[in-house]
Amino acid sequence: MSTVLVTGGSGFIASYCVIRLLADGHTVRTTVRNLKREPDVRAMLKVGGADAGERLSFAAADLVNDAGWREAAAGCDFVLHVASPFPLGVPKHEDDLVVPAREGALRVLRAAREGGVKRVVMTSSFAAIGYGHPPRTTPFDERDWTNPDGPNVGAYPKSKTIAERAAWDFVAREGGLELSVVNPVAVFGPVLGPDFSTSIILTQRLLDGALPGLPRLQFGVVDVRDVADLHVRAMTDPAARGERFLAVTGDFMSVAEIAQVLKSRLGTVASRVPTRNLPSWLVRLVAMVDPSVRQIVFELDKVRNATGDKARRLLGWAPRSAEEAIVASGESLYRLGLLKDSAKRAA
Repeated sequence: MSTVLVTGGSGFIASYCVIRLLADGHTVRTTVRNLKREPDVRAMLKVGGADAGERLSFAAADLVNDAGWREAAAGCDFVLHVASPFPLGVPKHEDDLVVPAREGALRVLRAAREGGVKRVVMTSSFAAIGYGHPPRTTPFDERDWTNPDGPNVGAYPKSKTIAERAAWDFVAREGGLELSVVNPVAVFGPVLGPDFSTSIILTQRLLDGALPGLPRLQFGVVDVRDVADLHVRAMTDPAARGERFLAVTGDFMSVAEIAQVLKSRLGTVASRVPTRNLPSWLVRLVAMVDPSVRQIVFELDKVRNATGDKARRLLGWAPRSAEEAIVASGESLYRLGLLKDSAKRAA
């Protein structure tokens, strides 16, 4: 078994990577910005069924500082670099996302190379693949790259694209290290506590009735447990060296289709889920006063698709259905009391 560093251990994907690695018998070290987060992270892992014990340790490191990264990577065989900023609203300046994403990736790669790490698996995103392109009917795959200078490409897609490009350039230039990249679409699945992914905020808002209707958006869905599984496969399989892998379960879904899954599967827990579509002009109007809506306005009415066939073919990846991922999100939000009036609802 190996010693694996997982960056950003309090995050949604990272916590499931830790759970999976511990279940497989590995020793795990994970970074947090402040070591005071250790009890919270251990509590989340316990909800996920992880028996962490002494095989899990913590190191303090921040993407925006050099301190701590060399020590964190020392003695590790592999690194899963999962940490990256993903805010709910639009940042004041795109560099607030781009700089920590790019420089953080380079800090991790330098520390990994200096520490003799064999392979780094980096969490990128579909945001580094499918943005800034003209309309198309063919699905996106790993050969595609987002054009950060394309029309209406926001700060988050830019940050993921620039950071991933920087990582590939570093390995090509410096050598001494293997790199694989996982590019998930919107990540759903069972939450472990209140610190979950931005994607699941959509599920929470739908179930809470916090949205007046359904915006005309479409995106891919994947379960967080399958994203973690793909990270581990990319870490251990020789065929993953130097490769990117899209983590997407099936065809992209509309918000209306996601709402329908919740209503059909969660009974009274989903009684507040809206059913009517919102006209896009109204969403754009709301975005003028709601920062969390502002970053989606350029995606309204766009149709995209992507394929995860490469991960299936090359690594034997077999993800859950999109419906299972969506339902698991809703059920866990209810079970952990993270919905309004959770105690009064009954499934």
